[in-house]
Amino acid sequence: MYEIITNKVLVIPIAAWAIAQLVKVFITLAKEKRLDLWFLLRSGGMPSSHTALVCALAMAVAITDGLNSITFAITAILAMVVMYDAAGVRQAVSQQSIILNRIVKELLEKRPRAEVERDLREFIGHTPFQVIAGAILGIFIAWLWLTISGV
Repeated sequence: MYEIITNKVLVIPIAAWAIAQLVKVFITLAKEKRLDLWFLLRSGGMPSSHTALVCALAMAVAITDGLNSITFAITAILAMVVMYDAAGVRQAVSQQSIILNRIVKELLEKRPRAEVERDLREFIGHTPFQVIAGAILGIFIAWLWLTISGV
């Protein structure tokens, strides 16, 4: 167990994800003047915590194993796939959820509430800016952590 919790290449991305989730809470607090702790657990919003996680992983591997390593190549490609998915596919799902929720609201006017399902989550994906912010956050956290720890 000690080896797992002291594995910087494992711990740093998890910390980057947690920090990104915490930043979402503070951004919501600043913009909407309300504390929404659900942002600690759910996806979507600013910055992209998925992107922060995979970019911190790629950066940690780049620093510890080198840019020419196979592990860096794998993590860099994984990061690209996650970022593409976050800004592309998942953003499209968010837009479809908004439209479907409008349809459900129209159905509510004509049917009893019990017949209609709950609203779909509308904030699933990310804008390109949210993905870039997550990437910068993840890379910075990995770089800072490993620089301070002397790796």
